[in-house]
Amino acid sequence: MSDVLDDQAPAGAPTDDAAPRSRTRRLAPLVVGVVAVLMVGLIVVLAGASPDDGGNTADSPLIGRPAPEATGTLGDGTSFDLSRRKGSWVVLNFFDPTCVPCIQEHPELVTFSEDQATLGNDGAELYSVITRGEQDEIEAFFADNGGDWPAIYSEADEFPVAFGVAQVPETWIIDPSGVVQLRLISTVTAEQLNSILRQYREQYR
Repeated sequence: MSDVLDDQAPAGAPTDDAAPRSRTRRLAPLVVGVVAVLMVGLIVVLAGASPDDGGNTADSPLIGRPAPEATGTLGDGTSFDLSRRKGSWVVLNFFDPTCVPCIQEHPELVTFSEDQATLGNDGAELYSVITRGEQDEIEAFFADNGGDWPAIYSEADEFPVAFGVAQVPETWIIDPSGVVQLRLISTVTAEQLNSILRQYREQYR
């Protein structure tokens, strides 16, 4: 009789399977806390990220700095000075009429230009910076493919050199203070550019 009683656990004592459950209950708040910290960190990283909707951004020492004081000539013969465009959002698209990706993205730029025109004074100014080709060739391309924004021609490739552009297409966004905000390599879309500029405008206010 006494042997039977000795084999039984005292009343209220934890059974073998109760101990793991107890440890699980103690670990649960710790796991929740770690997950919460990770989520907060992710939110902070995303909040501080630059607006980008396509994943084709590229770094440059010019980002966050005043744009180079590059000059050129427009198609009508008037001079163009980038430093005099302060007060407006400026989008520079480096363009070569023989570049296949440039040709492919052109319809997107046409749509983007039209979208920005509907915003009035808040719309961005779009310029094509010509890296190759004569003026009559450029004008013929625009006549055939649409687009009425200005084209910039620069002596000795002053614009491409100033921005470090070696391969086109590239698109740069400059804010109304004249500071370079973003460099986009490869092709862009109207939706992407519209979205990026919308985010920048909200942050800039």
